[in-house]
Amino acid sequence: MNLPLMAWVAAGLLPTPIPLAIGLPAVITPADLLLQLGLFAASLVANLLSALAGGGAGLVQLPVLILLGLSFPLALATHKLASVALGVGASLRHARERSLNPRLAAFVLVCGLPGVVLGARVVLALPPKLCTLLLGLLTIALGLYSITNPQLGTVSTVRQLDRRGLAIGGAGLLAIGFLNGSLTSGTGLFVTLWLVRWFGLDYGRAVAYTLILVGLFWNGAGALTLGIQGQIAWSWVPVLLAGSVAGGYLGAHLAIAKGSRLVKRAFEVLSLLMGISLLVKSF
Repeated sequence: MNLPLMAWVAAGLLPTPIPLAIGLPAVITPADLLLQLGLFAASLVANLLSALAGGGAGLVQLPVLILLGLSFPLALATHKLASVALGVGASLRHARERSLNPRLAAFVLVCGLPGVVLGARVVLALPPKLCTLLLGLLTIALGLYSITNPQLGTVSTVRQLDRRGLAIGGAGLLAIGFLNGSLTSGTGLFVTLWLVRWFGLDYGRAVAYTLILVGLFWNGAGALTLGIQGQIAWSWVPVLLAGSVAGGYLGAHLAIAKGSRLVKRAFEVLSLLMGISLLVKSF
C-alpha cells in the first residue's frame, strides 16, 4: 500500500508526527523556519517590552501578525491566546514580590472582564480595514501622548477613593477592557497608568497587577471569546507562546531590577512606526 503519510496517520497505522501534533506543517521548509524564527523574535521583543513597562505587547506583536498577512480578527484572536503566556511568564517572576491586594485585584477583574468580552464580540462585526485603521490611529495617539507627557508613569499620587471615585475607577477599567477586547493596542499600558493615576499605586506595583490580571485573565477571556466566534492561526501559536513566556519573564525581571525609562522611549518610537505602518496598510 502506497498511502500518503496523512492517510496512514488518519487510519491510525502511524503515530501523529510531532509537527502535526503541535500545529506545525508536516514538512518544515526554510521559509517556514524563517517565519517561525521571525514570529518568536517578534513575540519575545513584544512581551519583554510589555512586561518591562506594564503593557504594550499589542503595539508590536499584533501589528506584526497583521503585516505578515493575517486578517484583523484572526490576528487579534491569535495574539490574545499567545499573550496569555505573557501573564504566565511575568507571574513566575513577580510571585516573589507578593504585592497584589486581593480586593483591588478582584475589583480590576470584575470591572474589566465584561468590557473585554463585549469588545471581543463587537470587533468581529466591524470591517477589518476599519479595525486596522483604528488600531493605527490608537497606536499613534498612544505614542504622541507619551511623548507629550515626559513623566507619564514615573510619578504617582496616593488617592483615597470614595464611592464616586471607585465608580469612576471601575468605569475606566470597563472602558479599557472594551478596548482590550477589540483594538488591544497598548491597553495593558493604559491599565497600568490608570492604576497609577486614579488608584494611587506606584508604577512597579501597577505593572505587577497589569501583567497578572490583564495578561492571564483579560487576555484569556478575550482569546476564549474570539476563539469561539472566530478563528485562531494555530500553526503560529506554539512559537508565539514560547516567545511570550520567555519575554514575560525577562521583562518582569528587568522591570524589577532596572525600571522603565528607556523602555518608555522605545515604546514611543515603536508605537509611531507601527501605527504609521498600519495606516498605510489600511488604505
